[in-house]
Amino acid sequence: MSAYELFIGLRYTRAKRRNHFISFISLISLLGITLGMTALITVMSVMNGFQKEVRTRILGVASHVQVSGIDGTLTNWPQVAHETTNHPQVESAAPYVGAQGMVSVGQVVRGVMVRGILPALEDKVADLDRMMVSGRLDALVPGEFGIVVGTELARTLGVSRDDKIVLISPQGQVTPAGILPRLKQFTVTGIFEAGHFEYDSSLVLIHIVDAQKLYRMEDDQVSGVRLKLRDLFLAPQVVRELVPLISQDTHITDWTRQHANYFRAIQIEKRMLSLILALIIAVAAFNIVSTLVMAVTDKQPDIAILRTLGASPRSIMKIFIVQGTLIGVFGTLLGVVGGVLLAYNVSDVIALAERLFSVQFLSREVYYISEIPSDPQMADIVTVATVSFLLTLLATIYPSYRASKVNPAEALRYE
Repeated sequence: MSAYELFIGLRYTRAKRRNHFISFISLISLLGITLGMTALITVMSVMNGFQKEVRTRILGVASHVQVSGIDGTLTNWPQVAHETTNHPQVESAAPYVGAQGMVSVGQVVRGVMVRGILPALEDKVADLDRMMVSGRLDALVPGEFGIVVGTELARTLGVSRDDKIVLISPQGQVTPAGILPRLKQFTVTGIFEAGHFEYDSSLVLIHIVDAQKLYRMEDDQVSGVRLKLRDLFLAPQVVRELVPLISQDTHITDWTRQHANYFRAIQIEKRMLSLILALIIAVAAFNIVSTLVMAVTDKQPDIAILRTLGASPRSIMKIFIVQGTLIGVFGTLLGVVGGVLLAYNVSDVIALAERLFSVQFLSREVYYISEIPSDPQMADIVTVATVSFLLTLLATIYPSYRASKVNPAEALRYE
């Protein structure tokens, strides 16, 4: 592009037009691109924030990778832990006993997931100790039959710290009177809140030794080993690489399989919202078409004079591409700035709106995530800016091509 083409294109953009309606349509196009990009960047950042928040809460209790025995039991777990931690991505390992059971307090009975743990090692693969709202995880001592429950389960059972709970194992014992369930009284030593209803309402933690006794397992038997990775997003790859490292026959799974529905739903919702909001940018971008078509009609005498002075059709086309592209560039830049500022301050904006209108968008009594999380990612911002700019550039092609086809004789006939 030559200097005079750029100069005339910028001149047309800066010049005060005789037709103010064209200037108004240009301003509307620029504002449409800006608002569309601001909304799209903000929504994508909020969706990323929700995904990160849900993932943090789930993986604060669940494991990145879980190695379990084929028949439900794993022997010699220290060897398995040693073999898996040889992988550079595996940060720590902890054994567990996983089983189902029922808890009973008075006339209230609830089904639960029982997890036997070693508190010292469990804290290295999960954030349970940080989630404790009453008591501590290391209060689980072998032989004392202590139990840690979630807040929702504690509320349902009506128990608090130091209260008694009866834990019932589905594995019955044969007696002359028939098969009777195994049961044991436990003392509540702590209450945790993961912020995820499934865990808060149905997960109970006991010491791994107590779990082995209750479920009739040998001292060297556990259900499996839970692993924490340095990069949780590499979990599927790490699972494949761990298979040849483990000498026993095991079943290995990772968090992307165990909780796939949660993250798939959030990802689909993010894509659909992005597609819908991208239509705002598309509409604003194609407003540039009408702006440039009117500008070409308004500038036909100027185009004719440029043609008679020797300007080629290609040069005329480039002049109007510069004019349309400038609208897109300014709209994109303003949209990126507005989107980034709003994405990083969305919590403050929501709080201000709640105070002004006396409403609460995410009530603590209803939602476990009571604040709007936001996680702006550079890849999303660059993608939105690139798509927006390409749409505006595409919108300039037809009007610019039409300008290059103006016949000088016809344009100057009535001048």
